Amino acid sequence: MLNMLINGNFADAGTFLLAGAFIVLVALPIHELAHAFVAFKLGDSTAKDMRRLTLNPISHLDPVGSVLILLFGFGWAKPVPINMNNFRNPKQGMAISALAGPVSNVLVSFIVLTLFIIVAKFGLVGINTAGALSAFFFYAIMINLWLAAFNLIPLPPLDGSHILKSFLSTRAYYKFSQYEQYSFIIVLVLLMTGILSKPIMFISDGLYSLITFPYELLGIL
Repeated sequence: MLNMLINGNFADAGTFLLAGAFIVLVALPIHELAHAFVAFKLGDSTAKDMRRLTLNPISHLDPVGSVLILLFGFGWAKPVPINMNNFRNPKQGMAISALAGPVSNVLVSFIVLTLFIIVAKFGLVGINTAGALSAFFFYAIMINLWLAAFNLIPLPPLDGSHILKSFLSTRAYYKFSQYEQYSFIIVLVLLMTGILSKPIMFISDGLYSLITFPYELLGIL
């Protein structure tokens, strides 16, 4: 969004900001609720007991992560607390609970894409607002997919690390877990240096193909 402002494209910047607000107020709470709900269904009530089994954005949002999403389309929410010891199968339960977050982002993207197709096909908006609305839908879809892709990277504390650990031996699992205290700094450095950019774009492109496939198959897109 900063590049848009510098170049004087305030309309695009405003649309990007609105899409970011949608992510912060809707998509991120859904992401965290998905973690909490699946964990609860698998036997862990930690998130529910801490009032995180909710769509209320105030319960989930991290101030720094929210601002970064508004400005750059990239950020995070406050992690949902999960006690894997409450699961019948701790590693499997943790992996499924972790996967629920990125899956929710993909589903939200699919729903937003569906709404866009309905609006576009039935001409529910005037020509003067069509461009801005298309941009909003595009940003909302892509930011959701970027967040899903980012969280699927198998580095602690991202969701992908919990999925990866479910395939590790007990010894390798605990060895991997020892480095989690340094992981957030490592992830930030990798983001700032651009090292994670290609993996994130590769995964998000694959997810985009996934959500558009049904409509391409039907000849709608």
